[in-house]
Amino acid sequence: MPSSPFTPPAVRTIGLMRPMAWLALAWRDMARAGWSSFAHGIALAVLGAAIVAMAHHRFWLLAGALSGFLVVAPVLATSLYALSRALERKETADWSVVFKTWLNWQNSHFNKWGNDYWCMVQFGALLALAATGWVLTSAALITLLAPVPINTPLEFVHHVVLAPNSWLFELWLALGGVLAAPLFASSVVSMPLLLDRRISLWQAVLTSWRTVLANPVPMAFWAALIMIFTLLGLGSLLLGLIPVIPMLGHASWHAYRDLVDASALPAREAYSEPYQPRDKH
Repeated sequence: MPSSPFTPPAVRTIGLMRPMAWLALAWRDMARAGWSSFAHGIALAVLGAAIVAMAHHRFWLLAGALSGFLVVAPVLATSLYALSRALERKETADWSVVFKTWLNWQNSHFNKWGNDYWCMVQFGALLALAATGWVLTSAALITLLAPVPINTPLEFVHHVVLAPNSWLFELWLALGGVLAAPLFASSVVSMPLLLDRRISLWQAVLTSWRTVLANPVPMAFWAALIMIFTLLGLGSLLLGLIPVIPMLGHASWHAYRDLVDASALPAREAYSEPYQPRDKH
């Protein structure tokens, strides 16, 4: 028997202010999950601090590295989605959920690039590649076009952000936006969907784009909120990332649940045996 054709999940439309409800639900999840949630923010703040330490006197690299680090945040937040899913199912949301989310694939996935579970890591690899490309592009742009060598944050502000008769900062932001917009559209619901349902990588990305196209204004508002909270986290000597990262991760799960009706797709049970596709003959 041939396998049934893929039916795309339904995409819902939402009101402009609905992202605020996702943030409120995220705080509830953070309070219920406790340290297993906040530890994600601590880990990423430490990672950000390591990036700052390594590139402290090379701000031309630091600017791209920190923004590139945020590109892969949807993948790093995978276990936050799993915690919110466990809470939604009235299951225990603790460290066991975090560890099993990251380590379960090692149990019996031999063909790593062929198995459907590995598509989440494939997506992470693509985001990491995009982040690396942005780091190199950002570094090359600032190094080649800045009037003087840029080694510190103050030099970046003085010679790039506030430089008179220069469009370097605007060009840098524009290039960042060109990268960020399609990445946001590709990832806004992809990772929660891949975690929750048995769906291919490209089907998940297509669903994410359909979600953005169906809700352009609310999704632009959601993207602005993500940017604002992220900048607040970075601007507070990275300490603000401790609550911001889990908040945005849990909120992204609720965004997925509001925007996509994936009930017709087979569930990807949290810690089940590997999925065996049906015989096509």
